[in-house]
Amino acid sequence: MPVRTLPQPDETTCGPTCLHAMYNYWGKTETLRSVITRTRKLDSDSGTSAVFLGCDAMRNGFQATIYTYNLMVFDPTWFAPGVDIAERLRLQRELKTEPRLRHATEGYLEFLRLGGRLLLIDLSQSLIHGLLRRGLPILTELSSTYLYRAPREYGPDDTPDDVRGFQAGHFVVLTGYDRLKRTVLVADPYGPFQEYWCTIDRVLGAALLGIVTHDANLLVIHSRGNQDTPDKGR
Repeated sequence: MPVRTLPQPDETTCGPTCLHAMYNYWGKTETLRSVITRTRKLDSDSGTSAVFLGCDAMRNGFQATIYTYNLMVFDPTWFAPGVDIAERLRLQRELKTEPRLRHATEGYLEFLRLGGRLLLIDLSQSLIHGLLRRGLPILTELSSTYLYRAPREYGPDDTPDDVRGFQAGHFVVLTGYDRLKRTVLVADPYGPFQEYWCTIDRVLGAALLGIVTHDANLLVIHSRGNQDTPDKGR
């Protein structure tokens, strides 16, 4: 799919840069700076979360679906029929006081109020292929440390340090899939290569490890009326 990311301006703007690329794909034209300026952050010196990007998309006329694997926020039993996820989030907020969790919870409550969909579906090759073959790019936060096989990062300047460092999170957009080679085309706003192929196993592992940086999600946006649920028999 013709999804092209601009280079991200700094270390914390990969999320809105990817959302800007998705907007361009769907025919919404605006400057990258305007998307960055209004994007909510998890805290003052960090990046954003997929849920805030999804909220921005819905405020701009899109529908948004999050496929979540974030057990720091959601209990798997909340996705059973008849469970009110918003109610469970509010109850959890009363009992857990960690600031980033509470901030993310506010985002998810807004996401649901705006009409967003939250789904818990096994993260698999079939899920990724099912979405991409429908012409639906996938925005995901993942572990760049795992994706790039790079050293962990330490300090305010994200200095590579394999001993003192910590895993780094990053947003990319998945835009194509080669079934024979089992590779995914990645649109990446960081580094010299804005587009490259990567094995599906590496991408799935990196996406699940996004939980370490508080977000293990896939975000799909589309015009209202377009369906993004893959085949039932995956």
